[in-house]
Amino acid sequence: MNAPLPLYHPDQVRAMDTHATEALGLSAYELMGRAGAAAWQLAQQRWPQARRVGIVCGPGNNGGDGYVLARLARASGSSVHLLAGPDGHPRSEAARRAAQDWRLSGGVTRVFDGQLPDVDLWVDALFGTGLSRAPVGASLALIERLNATRLPLFSLDVPSGMDADRGSSRLSVRATLCLSFVAAKRGLYTGRACESEVLLDRLGLPADAFAGFAPAANLYRHENLSRVLAPRDADSHKGEFGHVLCVGGEHGMGGAVRLCAEAALRAGAGLASVATRSEGVAALVAARPEAMTHAVEDAAALQVLIKRADVLAVGPGLGMGDWGRTLFEAAAGSGKSMILDADGLSLLAASPRPLPQAILTPHPGEAARLLGVSTEQVQADRFLAVETLAHQFGCVVVLKGAGTLVAAPGETTAVIGAGNPGMATGGMGDVLTGVIAALHAQELPPFQAAVYGALLHGAAGDAAARIDGERGLLPSDLFPHLRRLANPA
Repeated sequence: MNAPLPLYHPDQVRAMDTHATEALGLSAYELMGRAGAAAWQLAQQRWPQARRVGIVCGPGNNGGDGYVLARLARASGSSVHLLAGPDGHPRSEAARRAAQDWRLSGGVTRVFDGQLPDVDLWVDALFGTGLSRAPVGASLALIERLNATRLPLFSLDVPSGMDADRGSSRLSVRATLCLSFVAAKRGLYTGRACESEVLLDRLGLPADAFAGFAPAANLYRHENLSRVLAPRDADSHKGEFGHVLCVGGEHGMGGAVRLCAEAALRAGAGLASVATRSEGVAALVAARPEAMTHAVEDAAALQVLIKRADVLAVGPGLGMGDWGRTLFEAAAGSGKSMILDADGLSLLAASPRPLPQAILTPHPGEAARLLGVSTEQVQADRFLAVETLAHQFGCVVVLKGAGTLVAAPGETTAVIGAGNPGMATGGMGDVLTGVIAALHAQELPPFQAAVYGALLHGAAGDAAARIDGERGLLPSDLFPHLRRLANPA
């Protein structure tokens, strides 16, 4: 079966490098040669018409990879313009050797002086995984100039300026493509780093080079859906696939809970009920008659419905008034498994307590309120934020956004490799809540339900965007794709 891709901290990958160069009898320069050759081969495949290649090389081994690529590009007949970064000449023995081989081949190096030559493709070999601070001065100016060219930008190992562990940056190369080496770095798959397509080349290292290194996270992609969404038996019945109760729909917000309920049904829940304001019942019945809609105005009425349900989906359109607070407290105190989103998260932030039976699904702003920090702090280290929330509330947490993260006590954090900017619109979270609730109701454990629910949701969004583009994508556009993707061939 398709397994997720293990992701590592950059220092783990550096340790793998050391193991390869020492225990396996490879020199650092040999590994550098493999990296430069792999990068040049990919560049030729991706941009075959690029005859003028610009390369920026920093002082570390990342720059050494760039010198190797420059020499190979020149040998193949390309016109190569190599700029040494403002931090000076190569520092490591391997990088110095790569730079010397470039010079001996007839290559010329000049220092960036604020101007860039006219080329077809830029290769970024400025900074590697060791960068622990934001670029400043001439380095920052060089990155800004590269981004302003609007030419293809090909980064080696890490887009320069990007934190390869946290996925954050003040300013980084906005790479069209990044070829990462040896093992996948976790920071390249969440946050700002998601702007770049990332490919991985293990440089021919054997599997035992990675033994003994526990993944820092796991990346789940479209193809991993088949791991859990098996075909149903011929004699299946609705009672086997769970009953989801969606709680929400304050005055003027009935659409949110309707999206949640339909998403639960499209993701395979056997039954879906809605607890909402009495004024919204008729509209919800007309819009989606398959969802059993009930007028609920107090906790007593909700308790009757809670007893019949397997999983609660609480928060879509719930509101922050007395009605919403009353229903939130009744649901939170019921002990039933629940997915908590939107206003439910805001109510939890106002009255925090451990919720071991819950799956929380905050966006960065909601996560910031739950943690008592700024949204900028959450985005600066999304892994820390989601793992802190999971520990603080003792439950599964889904931190939404580019490269959605899923964490839980005792679990390896999951990164969701699906989704697109078109999904940044109101109501998408309501659909996600329903999807996760449906998978949990179908007896997936909470962490798996959250991981595969977020993956199914993101994959459906990608499928919908491929039809007419990202801008203007509606949450309801996901429904036919949810159904199709939830039934893998």
